[in-house]
Amino acid sequence: MNEDLKYWICLDLDKRYTLKTKLEHLEKEKNIIKVCEKLHINLNVNFNKYIEYMQKNNIYCIPISYKEYPKNLRRLRYPPIIIYAKGNYSLLNEKKMIAVIGARNCSNYGKEIAKKIGKYLAENNINVVSGLAMGIDVFSHIGCINENITNKNSGKAIAIIGNGLDNIYPYENKRVGEKILENGGCILSEYIIGTKPYKENFPARNRIISAISNKLVVVEAKSQKSGTMITVNYSLELGKDVLVVPGNINSIYSIGTNELIKEGAKIITRLDDILEDDY
Repeated sequence: MNEDLKYWICLDLDKRYTLKTKLEHLEKEKNIIKVCEKLHINLNVNFNKYIEYMQKNNIYCIPISYKEYPKNLRRLRYPPIIIYAKGNYSLLNEKKMIAVIGARNCSNYGKEIAKKIGKYLAENNINVVSGLAMGIDVFSHIGCINENITNKNSGKAIAIIGNGLDNIYPYENKRVGEKILENGGCILSEYIIGTKPYKENFPARNRIISAISNKLVVVEAKSQKSGTMITVNYSLELGKDVLVVPGNINSIYSIGTNELIKEGAKIITRLDDILEDDY
């Protein structure tokens, strides 16, 4: 364990300061110990319970100053000061990363397309990023895993969750999370173990999905106000390409995606469209 890790975790746990304030002090001081001293961070938390659990369960703590920290996350206005990772965290700095997202309540058509896209990307050695949520997210992971089982050299699944890595949320997707790890993938969170899946965590989680990926594929969204659209907006702010699967105009699951196409998002009519401009 690195000696400065206690300071990083204590800074992360201190709720008196916003992420913005913490990042500003880190940028100014360039030294985690000095930052903790200046902000009078409480270093008397039960630090060992976190470290012991993470070591026992192979959870890696990666502060923003470490070389293992994902380079793409540093492009965010307010990147996490620490990320917690389980599995093959070296994937997080690979260049070939595409996010696949969409509605939790989705059609059978959406589920099948999400699986096909996940498998297709893995076949082309591209890592599949999503949020391990019900619906489109988990089916894109399943498609990727299905390819991993038959092709060990394929792209892997990277799941970004909105709670601590001591639990998978939703519980129904726990086995998929296990399969991601068994097949060389990674599960990532900015929240320390013990953090519950609070509603406000998920929009913050979505910015990480956008930042870590090279482009975003959207499969079904009910409206322009959905969680999917939050991720889309983050991607657009970061200058990422947004690609959209068209849907039935009579389906409530296609309202958001079809609107994105009207607004100029690239339409996907065949799987090869996803990789047409690069890779």
